[in-house]
Amino acid sequence: MFGLDDRIAELSSGASIAIVIVVAVLLGLRHATDPDHIAAVTTLVASGRERAGRAAARLGAWWGLGHAVTLVAFGVPILLFEAYLPDWAQQGAETVVAAMIVFLAVRLILRWRRGAFHVHAHDHAEPHRHRVRTPWEAFGIGLAHGMGGSAGVGVLLLAAIPSHSVAVAALVVLALFTAVSMALVTSGFGAAIGRGVRGGAAVAAVPVFGSLSLAFGLWYAAAAWSLAPYPF
Repeated sequence: MFGLDDRIAELSSGASIAIVIVVAVLLGLRHATDPDHIAAVTTLVASGRERAGRAAARLGAWWGLGHAVTLVAFGVPILLFEAYLPDWAQQGAETVVAAMIVFLAVRLILRWRRGAFHVHAHDHAEPHRHRVRTPWEAFGIGLAHGMGGSAGVGVLLLAAIPSHSVAVAALVVLALFTAVSMALVTSGFGAAIGRGVRGGAAVAAVPVFGSLSLAFGLWYAAAAWSLAPYPF
């Protein structure tokens, strides 16, 4: 994003294995801040029943694990055999990611319009919110999201490492710390939303989150087909 990955990767130029691994950690931690991940995590967390930081972190961890599985599955052939996806396949993967963001955003908005996010008191005076997302659903979203090209920049940077074994090890570290960073991002986001639940601020913000994510998903799809710029 804005050349930050390249600047981080420069730290590993001619460095020891330990430095290469540290660089992989930094790339993984930074990866969750990509705009496509922020858009996905917004709808992922905001549509959940449990908005506390711990519950959100659990969803983020499953999402990150699915992302890591796909990243390793697609990254290892690139590192070992220079087997890159053809342009049409990469374009298709980006389109899938865009479609997923649009789907999540539209679903979030529709559920809000149907009153799924109202907070009402029961006899025991505790607020109730409907459950929408499960860990396995988050894992599936992560699998689909991992096909996108934003992680491909990190893989291409690791491909410049002369040793295949070190490059694969760095890829695994990159994937794991991407999952860690996703859990941290969702945890913070969930905690922020949770603080606004009592006053209804979180419920009021749902259509805003959904609309912004929808707009980004449509833009991401246009960028995948070179109809709009994607500077990240």
